Amino acid sequence: MAHGYLSDGKLIVDKLVKPAKNQSVAEIVSSWIVPGSTQLLAIDAPLGWPVSLGQELFNHVAGGILNTEANTLFRRDTDRFIKEKTGKLPLDVGADRIARTAHTALQLLNTITMLTGAKVDLAWSPELNPGCWAIETYPAATLKMSSIRFQGYKGPENIAPRQEICANLRNKHETTSRY
Repeated sequence: MAHGYLSDGKLIVDKLVKPAKNQSVAEIVSSWIVPGSTQLLAIDAPLGWPVSLGQELFNHVAGGILNTEANTLFRRDTDRFIKEKTGKLPLDVGADRIARTAHTALQLLNTITMLTGAKVDLAWSPELNPGCWAIETYPAATLKMSSIRFQGYKGPENIAPRQEICANLRNKHETTSRY
């Protein structure tokens, strides 16, 4: 997890945390939230399911046919947008293990709300009022759209590629006013 803040229009990352097994992610994030300010939580997880999936399942009976085509049922408009813009297709939130990640992310947002007393709303616009907001992120798409290496950086053995990515992000941030 990373914590950062804006200073004179620049993003400053001041904390990198890997929670210990006995640490609560929600408690750590909650401790970073400053009441009355604007907070943005960027989460690498889906924060919703396809509308068509909910509509189809509402009246579904076990053993009955699903009348919606699978790609429409399991992929969100967000997924199609990312594919169109980056050429990378996110995992189908409605049909893959990523649904458990989405469930956990939504539980995290709820727990943060309970711990802080401040509701975490989804940010549907770049303009944010004071409060706590959350966005769904897709790191590989962000890197690709920034013309930065977006493959082959995961896993403990790939330290050098991650260092390269950090250097490129730092350089890109220093040369642009809006990251």
